[in-house]
Amino acid sequence: MLVAYWFSSYLPLSRLGSLESDAIITQAGKYQCGSCGYVYDPEKDDPDNSVAPGTAFENLPDDRCCPNCGVSKNMFEKAD
Repeated sequence: MLVAYWFSSYLPLSRLGSLESDAIITQAGKYQCGSCGYVYDPEKDDPDNSVAPGTAFENLPDDRCCPNCGVSKNMFEKAD
């Protein structure tokens, strides 16, 4: 509640909702493995690796590896 009060004192409440949706749009996106070309798509689930649909790449665990070639998460780049 304190955070909402702080934001509301600087931004109109109508803008708070759009900030949240902007953050979701910014985080969502496809990432491609620089080694094998595998594309991580947050809109699809990955049950073999316990990833729910809608999980942003940034929210994947740091020890996440490419399911195809096994390279680390830091080898992925944002896909266009």
